[in-house]
Amino acid sequence: MADYRAPRDDMDFVLHDVFNVAADWELAPELAEMMDVETAGAILDEGAKVAENLVAPLAREADEEGVKFEDGAVTTPKGYKENFRQLAEGGWVGVTANPEFGGMGLPKSLSAQYEEMLCSADIAFSLYPGLTSGAIMAIDSHGSDELKNHYLPRMVSGEWTGTMCLTEPHAGTDLGIIKSKAIPSEDGSFEISGTKIFITGGEHDLADNIVHLVLAKLPDAPAGTKGISLFVVPKFLSDAEGNLTERNAVSCGSIEHKMGIHGSATCVMNFDGAKGWLVGEPHRGLPAMFTMMNYERLGVGIQGLGAAERSYQNALEYAKDRIQGRGAKATRNDSAEADSILVHGDVRRMLLTMKALTEGGRAFSTWVGQQLDRSKYSQDDAVREKADAMVALLTPVAKAFLTDTGLESTIHGQQVFGGHGYVREWGQEQLVRDTRIAQIYEGTNGIQALDLLGRKVGGSRGELLKPFVEEIATFLQGIAGNSNWAKEAETLQKSLQDLTSISEELLQKAATDENLVNSVAVEYLHLVGYISYGYMWLRMAVAAEQKQAEKPYLASKIKTARFYFARIMPRTHALLGAIKDGSESLYLHDDEQF
Repeated sequence: MADYRAPRDDMDFVLHDVFNVAADWELAPELAEMMDVETAGAILDEGAKVAENLVAPLAREADEEGVKFEDGAVTTPKGYKENFRQLAEGGWVGVTANPEFGGMGLPKSLSAQYEEMLCSADIAFSLYPGLTSGAIMAIDSHGSDELKNHYLPRMVSGEWTGTMCLTEPHAGTDLGIIKSKAIPSEDGSFEISGTKIFITGGEHDLADNIVHLVLAKLPDAPAGTKGISLFVVPKFLSDAEGNLTERNAVSCGSIEHKMGIHGSATCVMNFDGAKGWLVGEPHRGLPAMFTMMNYERLGVGIQGLGAAERSYQNALEYAKDRIQGRGAKATRNDSAEADSILVHGDVRRMLLTMKALTEGGRAFSTWVGQQLDRSKYSQDDAVREKADAMVALLTPVAKAFLTDTGLESTIHGQQVFGGHGYVREWGQEQLVRDTRIAQIYEGTNGIQALDLLGRKVGGSRGELLKPFVEEIATFLQGIAGNSNWAKEAETLQKSLQDLTSISEELLQKAATDENLVNSVAVEYLHLVGYISYGYMWLRMAVAAEQKQAEKPYLASKIKTARFYFARIMPRTHALLGAIKDGSESLYLHDDEQF
């Protein structure tokens, strides 16, 4: 596998030349004093060193060794413990955490770049600090001052890590039927009992303590999701000063043997009357958990993006070095007995598809991060309200589309390698395996699509879609005089009109066809995804033209934009055709005919 190199130039271009995120930072009192372009660059430069030199070199060996489970304890791969300690000592566990508790307090638009680098280096390793960061956010947003003061400094420092315990053997997406119970104790704590499965980092040897965020139901809980409460349940109990005392009644029953992310412990966790403390209000656990899930779902999307970037780097290096066959007369090197496979049209198609999806995905994840920042930090009510709507709409797209296109890119990379992409020697097949889970956990991509079309667009009667459409339309009006991109602007404008039209049609038909939303949701999400990337590419193209004189490498950006609109954007036509079919062709078969 090629040595990973963080795409720092492209990250800076997206952050500052395309989205001008520093202008948002200047308007936010919480960020203005601590963050500017130079500081952001220095932070990301250091983050790149962590990803390139500390994490990436261990990824392949960690995948081959995997985690080990014995007598209820999990041992992580060689080097993980030392690397995690270095990561924690550098402050990288708490990159987005509240500075009041020792965190860096980075805006999401900036931390998204670091997350991408860490995921490119090793997705499995990235999950340990990633889940901890999410748990920190949930406790900080909803926990009492007592809980925050006790747990957050130690979690931010990496002394303790965090998990998210939702899924049960019989309850995955349908959390309303969970069976885990929470019985009140006289001292104000609760006895938590139940079994949770697929718990990332539920047991490991990286930190002194593991703080589980557990969804459970109180005795008087109403039925369904409205009866779920959230609890902090530590592996070890601790005194007022944070010194660990006795082991809590929580244990790891087993670990899963998985297709990928072998360095990440995926655990079955048993809670047998374990001592826990309520986070937030009773029966309001799911909304509390969703505070972190908007960030976590973008984080999972970034896993797909990180793998795609690594795949592109690997495949490009291989394509340049691999001498095989002859190109057309116009491209061949007559002084050599064969040409690099880079001269072949199909190899170029795959590489450019990877490049277009990856760089488009980087811009998209940054844009979504910017909306999260505006929602959190903006002093303008109108800006914050619009950002809230955009976050609600785009979160399922970020999770699902980034991971769907991420897997596509890793498979293209594998195909560029040919047979070498299928064997262990080159490491490319690990990216395919590691990325596959990102389409499944944190809510499968099919569920994300239902969330987008059913809850967000349908539930708002199309209102949540309007800020998205209006922003792109406003941008297109702003570049109406730019003849260089008139064709691409027209394509994006037509796609936007198609999206508006098909959305209105679906809202009408869904009233009489109860299978409609479930039948077309995935195609609808992909339609929104490709339109979003089209918007990203047109924004990048315009910015690249303006900056090309001082940054010559942006000539490639302009050419890739042309490729995106010529070869990838047309996918929207097929998606529209499938959406217009509705549920009809899916429900022609009787069950026994499958």
